[in-house]
Amino acid sequence: MISADKTISTNKLITTDRMAGKEKNSRRNKLTDGKAERVKATATEALPVVRGELALLIVLVINSLGVVLMLYSGSGISAISSVPYAFSEVFSKVSLGVWTDIFQTILVLSLMILRKKFVPQYLLSFIVGAGFGTGIDIHETWVHTLPVTLPLRFVYFFAGYLLISTGIALSNRCKMPIIPTDLFPRELADITKAAYSRIKISYDVICLSVTALLTFVCLGQIRGLGIGTVLAAFTMGKVIGKIGEEMDKKVRFVSIFSK
Repeated sequence: MISADKTISTNKLITTDRMAGKEKNSRRNKLTDGKAERVKATATEALPVVRGELALLIVLVINSLGVVLMLYSGSGISAISSVPYAFSEVFSKVSLGVWTDIFQTILVLSLMILRKKFVPQYLLSFIVGAGFGTGIDIHETWVHTLPVTLPLRFVYFFAGYLLISTGIALSNRCKMPIIPTDLFPRELADITKAAYSRIKISYDVICLSVTALLTFVCLGQIRGLGIGTVLAAFTMGKVIGKIGEEMDKKVRFVSIFSK
């Protein structure tokens, strides 16, 4: 009987020691994690500061130019503007820029429905989107003066691809309302808790499918889509992520909307 009591007592001591060890390790891990977070925060604060307002202006210029350059290259329009482009081809009396504004309005309303609430920041995003649509119309007035050769078509495509990728990565970090076509996949990723790159690729593929179907049914042929469009749709999400990671190492953004 005494031996059994000693065994039980010993087991209790072992269990207590193990629990104490686990608690100690847990506290140590928390301290380590907290220290790592403080070091990371300090390193981030030491990075050069870029104003989000300036970054947003750059985004409007380079994203709209990137869309027009990709279309002008003949390799196909970018996925983010493929649906407005399809409508501008079917209903040609309305410009690509105006159809872009209409499409962006639908995206903003869709996000509010998914959120099940009114989000004031989304309206600001729509205003920014109107500037993006205007930028497309402005760039279309002069881009046709550029020379067109096969090598230059490749240059225009890759320039447009990089401009759009950089612009989206920049807009995701500038702490300002961003273009609805960029906002939609980012917010959808947040709502669904899915990876941004996966949402972005799915979003692009759906846009391209709608474009192909609309132009084929209404015009008898698929317009606006090419090898460049497909390439961008399946790779741009990952490229945006890589560019964003490099931005995070180089600069940090502050704006009037920063917390």
